[in-house]
Amino acid sequence: MKRRETLWAMFFLSPWIIGFLAFTLFPIVASLWFSFTNYNIVNPAGAKFIGLDNWDFLFNKDNVFRQSLGNTLYYALGLVIIGTSTDIFLAMLLNTKIRGRATYRLIYFIPVLIPAVAGALIWVWILNPQRGILNFGLDVIGIKGPNWLGSIHWVKPALIMMAVWGSGRAIIIFLAGLQEIPTHLYEAARIDGAGVLSVFRHVTLPLLTPVILFNVIVGLIFSFQAFTEPYVMTQGGPANASMMYGLHLYYQAFENLRMGYASAMAWLLFGIILLSTLIVFRGSRRWVYYEN
Repeated sequence: MKRRETLWAMFFLSPWIIGFLAFTLFPIVASLWFSFTNYNIVNPAGAKFIGLDNWDFLFNKDNVFRQSLGNTLYYALGLVIIGTSTDIFLAMLLNTKIRGRATYRLIYFIPVLIPAVAGALIWVWILNPQRGILNFGLDVIGIKGPNWLGSIHWVKPALIMMAVWGSGRAIIIFLAGLQEIPTHLYEAARIDGAGVLSVFRHVTLPLLTPVILFNVIVGLIFSFQAFTEPYVMTQGGPANASMMYGLHLYYQAFENLRMGYASAMAWLLFGIILLSTLIVFRGSRRWVYYEN
């Protein structure tokens, strides 16, 4: 009977297993092999083993790689720091008992429902230096808005601003974390005479640290793989100022047709994300509080 149940279970699981092996595991293993070859997507039969040549070119000869990695680190750190702070602030506002609270929560989540390409096109219009609504608002208060997407100094902050706009998922997760904090802790703090900032520092923030850790890790992984927004909005310009690592990888693979080199870049990106995640996890022992 148990054997029959096992066979039926394997039968129903077989589509997923076959799909995982064919479309996930095999491409991962193949890409590792390709990273040591000159594999070309147009002429796959002509691929030859070239040892560490791709890796040597990556670290010693590809100047765009270094610039794209720097841009991505800037974007990741900016998004994690600014995005996390903004998301906590908005989640706390949405957690207050105000009229129309459900409507406000829906409004902040709507950007998540907008497809990435459509959202990027909306922000191209918002950030337009002549007709954009953002510069129009700045002009009203007497500030001359910059050329957001055409300036090497402002293009990365503009991309970070758009990413923060679309962080509705993180806000909802923070909101759920806030609602899990026991109310009696707030009551005890107020009885002891604690003010708003003191309550936030000694009650809210410590109990929210596990949620912060989760959102920081997800934000890092997301930001290191940034592609759609810079591709649609700037194509990596101006002067490669918004050339993200994933965008550079895409150009190498599908425009320059250097699939072997792109595979080496992909494995390096995997290593960077893994190392960053491990560092955050290791450091979390010092600042994350888990209630027993």
